[in-house]
Amino acid sequence: MLAKPIPASGEILPAIGIGTYKGFDLPDGAANRARLASVLERLFAAGGTIVDSSPMYGRAEARAGQALAALGRQRDAFVMTKVWTSGRDAGIRQMRDSLAHFGAERIALMQIHNLVDWRTHLPVLREWKAAGRFRYIGITHYTTGAFAELEAVLRREPMDFLQIPYSIAEREAEARLLPLCRERGVAVIANVPLGSGRLMRAAQGKPVPHWARDFGAGTWAQFFLKYLLGHDACTCAIPGTGNPDHAADLLGAGEGRLPDEAERRRMVDALGAL
Repeated sequence: MLAKPIPASGEILPAIGIGTYKGFDLPDGAANRARLASVLERLFAAGGTIVDSSPMYGRAEARAGQALAALGRQRDAFVMTKVWTSGRDAGIRQMRDSLAHFGAERIALMQIHNLVDWRTHLPVLREWKAAGRFRYIGITHYTTGAFAELEAVLRREPMDFLQIPYSIAEREAEARLLPLCRERGVAVIANVPLGSGRLMRAAQGKPVPHWARDFGAGTWAQFFLKYLLGHDACTCAIPGTGNPDHAADLLGAGEGRLPDEAERRRMVDALGAL
């Protein structure tokens, strides 16, 4: 799979991961356990490692942890999760619960979800990182309306990761945040990279441009994901799914080369023609 370095460390990170919002928020049971384990089995088979979750996602952390345990891949996964509550003590309890869901004493990345009470949580995240419970820390948001606040935090506080909404149809991040992250050495995670399904619905029944096969995009999902990864400041994308077949398509975006800037402009034009 295509991979990019994490600026803070130089560690190489696979470019496509699995987001667990909605797709992993399922009741416990044999069928769901098997289905979600198959999703993550596809992830590892494709050369991926990233599994992103949050307490906000209901049962997703528990199901993701079960799936990793069923595969015996807890130590192989680059687990990203989040703290999403107010108050120091509540944040500590929530992070301990998250580690328990993943059956781990340490994970790769802890993020402050949607900047909720970030001034309280950030010192704790730094303490836990220094103690080895997290390798990296970061901040997230799900709306472009928060970009100004994210920018202010990044200019003030050293950070390893930023997770933001970024898609070929929602390119506001390219104006200020992505250049700032490049300047500050912050890895960027693109969430909602398919526009919550809007992009796929817009492209339904229409052929992928033949020239997209030059950089390995044989489906629209791969086309849209490769656009993001073609930006040098975008480290990885985390499309969400609980469907093994969809996962295989999404992970296919990690094959082949990335589009250059001229091709990325052509991709935007192709979107406008849908």
